[in-house]
Amino acid sequence: MRAFVFPGQGSQKVGMGLDLANASPAAREVFQEVDDALGQNLFAIMSAGPEETLTLTENAQPAIMANAIATLRVLEKEGGITLASKADCVAGHSLGEYTALCAVGAFSLADTARLLKLRGQAMQAAVPVGEGAMAALLGADIEKAQSLADAAAEGQVCTVANDNDPTQVVISGHREAIERAIALTRDHGIKRGILLPVSAPFHCPLMQPAADAMDAALAATPPAAMHLPLYANVTAEQVTDPADVQRLLVEQVTGRVRWRESVLAMRAAGVEHFVELGGKVLGPMIGRIDREAQVTSVITMDDIEALLKEI
Repeated sequence: MRAFVFPGQGSQKVGMGLDLANASPAAREVFQEVDDALGQNLFAIMSAGPEETLTLTENAQPAIMANAIATLRVLEKEGGITLASKADCVAGHSLGEYTALCAVGAFSLADTARLLKLRGQAMQAAVPVGEGAMAALLGADIEKAQSLADAAAEGQVCTVANDNDPTQVVISGHREAIERAIALTRDHGIKRGILLPVSAPFHCPLMQPAADAMDAALAATPPAAMHLPLYANVTAEQVTDPADVQRLLVEQVTGRVRWRESVLAMRAAGVEHFVELGGKVLGPMIGRIDREAQVTSVITMDDIEALLKEI
């Protein structure tokens, strides 16, 4: 069995998609469609920067999605295949869940771009700049991270946001609480804590205003039927009903990204091969979750050609 997986924020970089756009009309069509849907020249920011503009949440989210969908469209058009014929399920990390849903037909490309633009804006607006923060805990499993977050909270929000793999957990919340957590890492048997260069504290209760905004947006643009099942971030379980998908996407804004558990669930269901499209972020995580899993990360035209031979 094979799963296609899609990366989240942090996988963006200036120059992304340029190789694909130069080589394939299918990729250029994707980038143009996203630009048209957003009424902005996002691809110009992706290909030439500046980096601080690309890193803005409202730009990074649709950019990462567009890059991954362009990779998929090239793979399908150059290879004469469909995702549904070569995969058994999909999953995505945080915003990557929207990319996965676009890939399996739940949302059109234009709607996905607009939803992610709105999601980025709503997440940015939910907490005043400087009030929230996120930190990566290195050498931390979920139990140690939870214990640290509880100890550092002191009445403020400090919670596990991303359970990425057995060695990396991300916490999110009020800046003071996150800074206290970083200071306490050694006491909890954690190697170190690193403040992340993000503009808002994602996947924690402080994001409730953004969840409300996405609830309204998804009510206006509900997901359609999907070609393949999705392993959802907040449950780490397979979901196929569009109504469930809609509810879980709202919960995901404030909820934990249970990536490690999602990968283990896919493995337990029989997935042997994971294909990451548009990044090389999830592949290493999957390798740390299960060394037996086969992982292929696909970014360039060469990667696409190699994958086509493999599948």
